[in-house]
Amino acid sequence: MFNTRSKCALKAALAATLLLSSQANAQDPSVFTDDPIAKGDTPESIKGYEIAARGDRSDTGFGDSKVSATMVLRNSAGQTTERSLSFSTLEKEDETVGDKSLVIFNSPRDVEGTALLSHAKILDPDDQWLFLPALKRVKRISSANKSGPFVGSEFAFEDFTLTELNKFTYAYVGEEEVDGMMMDVVDRFPRYEKSGYTKQKAWIDQDVYQARKIEFYDRRGDLLKTLTLSDYREYDGVWRAHKLAMVNHKTNKETDLIYSEFQFKTGLDAGDFVKGVLQRIR
Repeated sequence: MFNTRSKCALKAALAATLLLSSQANAQDPSVFTDDPIAKGDTPESIKGYEIAARGDRSDTGFGDSKVSATMVLRNSAGQTTERSLSFSTLEKEDETVGDKSLVIFNSPRDVEGTALLSHAKILDPDDQWLFLPALKRVKRISSANKSGPFVGSEFAFEDFTLTELNKFTYAYVGEEEVDGMMMDVVDRFPRYEKSGYTKQKAWIDQDVYQARKIEFYDRRGDLLKTLTLSDYREYDGVWRAHKLAMVNHKTNKETDLIYSEFQFKTGLDAGDFVKGVLQRIR
């Protein structure tokens, strides 16, 4: 049976496709269009936005990708459970929309064959469809409220869509050396409705412009979670983190997403990310 725990973990894993698409090769900056609201008009907001935009520009040109992954859920006592997944991603067409993603669960048996299709948006709710093989039906999922934590995972849905540049306003904090790397530190404040956070603090390296750590502050302004991105590897100019570790400081629970080797420009197109593909999954 597809239980609540499995559903929640499934949503979190799907969204990881969006998070992983935050590292790629550069494109001509002339095609980039500033959002004046996201950019702001103070020196701190402009610099913060420009640092974030630099990273966003480095996230273009990968076309499409495929990867398999393992999700490891660890409770406060150190006990773990695992799920096996595969991801497909189609790059966004322009600045006004997000990527399209498809995740398929391979194991354990209670989620095997279950699939979730997502069309990411910028400020509007993402479009999502869930396929339940036991019922042989596709169900549309409302993602208007993305802030709730998922049972069995320390990720909330909005954690995985945080790479969309214009979802936030920004403030430059300063520079900091972490593990021998110089980082730009930037606060970002959600513009989208129903966020579970007052702000996020990101450490972005000054070499390949990738996020190395992100702190999430809850609605009271307290530190809630920390995401660490590590094991970066380069694929002909495309960078990918192969381990994402989320720690919840309130519950002492953790969730890791561990990725295998990526494949790019595999020939996927928009037809591979339409609702009808879900009922053809075996």
